[in-house]
Amino acid sequence: MTNVSVKALHQNTPLLRAAPGLFDHPEVWFKMDALQPSGSFKLRGVGRLVQQSAADGAKAIVCASGGNAGFAATHAAVALGLPVAIVLPLTSSAAVAERLAACGAEVLRHGAVWDEAHAFAVRLAAERGAAYVHPFDHPLLWAGHSTLVDEVVDAGIGFDAVVTAVGGGGLFCGIVEGLRRHGLGQVPVIAVETEGAASLHAALAAGEPVSLPAITSIATSLGARRVANEAFERARSHPTLAVQVSDAEATAACLRFAQAHRVLVEPACGAALAAVDRHARGFRRVLVEVCGGMGVSLELLRSWTEPATIKA
Repeated sequence: MTNVSVKALHQNTPLLRAAPGLFDHPEVWFKMDALQPSGSFKLRGVGRLVQQSAADGAKAIVCASGGNAGFAATHAAVALGLPVAIVLPLTSSAAVAERLAACGAEVLRHGAVWDEAHAFAVRLAAERGAAYVHPFDHPLLWAGHSTLVDEVVDAGIGFDAVVTAVGGGGLFCGIVEGLRRHGLGQVPVIAVETEGAASLHAALAAGEPVSLPAITSIATSLGARRVANEAFERARSHPTLAVQVSDAEATAACLRFAQAHRVLVEPACGAALAAVDRHARGFRRVLVEVCGGMGVSLELLRSWTEPATIKA
């Protein structure tokens, strides 16, 4: 593998202080990766992996995704002039499929959950001679995601805790990697999952990665039934508080955030926002990774906040 040295595709996103009154906590800072060109933090790692694949001679890209990694892979592949196929599980919405196609991807649907879409996509990539881009389990992904910590440190904002949502664990791995690189290995990470998509919590409880029987949360971007092995290992070796919030808490946090900062985010991102007041009370200055998400709209946000549609 040749180390890629071309300009990164992701942006150095704004670092904003939370609007007054949004939290009980006195000082919370947002790393606004919802403003990445692809709509989420995924472009940091996925962009790096697609660039490396291109440098290694890939002529096409395949990715299995619930949505956000697919948008990142599509953005990166189109920028590099490569054809890209995104395999969505059936749980992904028609709106996500339509938007991916509009961005330039070939969109295929397979499997009831991401794991089944992933297995199909790996076979498809082999058949086509394409590079398969994993959405959360690859060292280059983690290295790419770690750049968000570099940017916060470069901005001179000190913090004593990081709050992040966890799905498959790629973002979590990147944050831990970034903290360690800057001598911040003692800074704890509050790793937040929604109930019904808590594969990291299940792994830590079992003492090893395990597969959830099903994903029952509306936060489908967190819908990896089994967390990456490396995320499990880093959660055991780095100060980590694995917590869960309900769908209702996550969606309510999305609404509050939209009202305060005029930015829409998915429930997967709302999970991190929902955890601040309950789980970060003992810290002086809290950094929240606002991971974003393309699978959100005003209509969806309204429907998510209807009591009949979500679990309390």
